[in-house]
Amino acid sequence: MTEKPYKSPYQAYPFLAEPGADLRCDFEIATDEFASEVGLLAALLRRRGGDDYQALAGELIEVETLVYHANPTLRTFFSVTDAELNWLNDRAAALYEQAGGKQESLFQLPAGSEEACRAHILRSKAKALTRLSYRAAESGLAVPAGLYDFLNMLSGYFYRLALRLNRLAGTGEIAYHSRNYKINNPQTKSS
Repeated sequence: MTEKPYKSPYQAYPFLAEPGADLRCDFEIATDEFASEVGLLAALLRRRGGDDYQALAGELIEVETLVYHANPTLRTFFSVTDAELNWLNDRAAALYEQAGGKQESLFQLPAGSEEACRAHILRSKAKALTRLSYRAAESGLAVPAGLYDFLNMLSGYFYRLALRLNRLAGTGEIAYHSRNYKINNPQTKSS
């Protein structure tokens, strides 16, 4: 017989003692951390001042709210609406247009202003959340398609936000040319 894990009377979250193979709590903690980082980026933008930064800070609070709506999805249901997904997709497109409708190279280093770097961290963490969702599905949990779409949209949104923030700060991207992939790489010869 397996001994039940100790549950502290001060436990910060009721699901922390769930078995390690149950990824629901891990997903909830990861989305909580993600939302906290979105709030941090919003605070940094508010500190910057200026209408563009203030508008983006307000927008980030909306994004943070959507992340919290998605947080309990693996335990309950996916409550981000189609209208909210469309809004996020439209905002990503608008950010790209506001950044000039182009990027300086096919791949860039995640660099630039502090705020853009934080957006790149969120871009990467959204991919990690997507990967965690696939692992949860492999373990037998029901993962709705909308959650995958939302998490991938978040990654795209934060990538485009990083471009926009670098443009606002007057910081250009630093082109990256992979030694391993042939796409747009002057060092590799096609066969």
